[in-house]
Amino acid sequence: MQRLAIPLLALALVVASLLSVTIGPYTITPGDVSRALARLFGYGTGAPSPAEIVLLNVRLPRIGAAVLVGAALAAAGSAYQTIFRNPLVSPDILGVSTGAGLGAAFGILLSLPVVLIQGLAFAGGIATVIMVTAIAAAVQTHDRVLVLVLAGVVVGALAGAAISLVKILADPYDQLPAITFWLLGSLAGAKGIDVGAVVPPVVFGVALLWLLRWRVAILSLGDDEARTLGVDVTKLRATIIGAATLATAAVVAISGVIGWIGLLIPHMARMLVGPQFARLLPASALMGATFLVLVDMLARTIGRIETPIGILTAIIGAPVFIWLLQRTRRAWG
Repeated sequence: MQRLAIPLLALALVVASLLSVTIGPYTITPGDVSRALARLFGYGTGAPSPAEIVLLNVRLPRIGAAVLVGAALAAAGSAYQTIFRNPLVSPDILGVSTGAGLGAAFGILLSLPVVLIQGLAFAGGIATVIMVTAIAAAVQTHDRVLVLVLAGVVVGALAGAAISLVKILADPYDQLPAITFWLLGSLAGAKGIDVGAVVPPVVFGVALLWLLRWRVAILSLGDDEARTLGVDVTKLRATIIGAATLATAAVVAISGVIGWIGLLIPHMARMLVGPQFARLLPASALMGATFLVLVDMLARTIGRIETPIGILTAIIGAPVFIWLLQRTRRAWG
């Protein structure tokens, strides 16, 4: 079953993407899809129909963004949980999402263009992790992993307080709603240029995790065992955190703060393919992409106005995670 898991997950992603293409406030038929694809590859004739415009300019970039965001968050979550040997660790634990949120909120407060807001969000996520690692390095203690996690919690709390301050200073009629909606997470504004800008850092970060998959598996045995096998634990952990943080900060910059994916999906993937990181990483990425594609489709169809994705992932993730903890308590105990 484990050998078939990855192909089946890939097939599930394809099916979910095809469903997401056709389902939405504006219904798109398979014929519209074929005509739009023909036009995309230079074989279209005449003026594009409204369905083609919606598909090419709205629906496809949004699905592409959902795939990238879900895959990056889930892959980063699987890496964090493996190297910290803790099932409750997620990309948020080092303050990546909160730092990116602070950068975006500050950009909205300054009324900057969307591109600069995304750039500040990316820079905020990276800067937060750099600060966390610097604090952990300055504190001389035996348990460096615990200090790193605690530093992430503290810095994340400070970033959260700074976001609250920005909200107080923001215009309540214009800027404050924009900040609040961004922090709830959404792919409504995703464009093709945004997806293209996110692809390089996400591919680089996830590819680096894949190249280091066997060393990550060794690191999951414990620091002492890894050192015995000749692994530079400090350097390897910093590299893994850097790769996961790069991918996370890049996608948060275009999607806002979307929680639970990096925490929940690796648990589900672990139940399906086991704890070995070489299988866990691709399984988590595929499951995360499929999950977010489906949730995004739900977000734009369940009501007259679009529901922020962060709300739906919390509503779905909380009860499912409680069930997963009940199922896996012995394995992690």
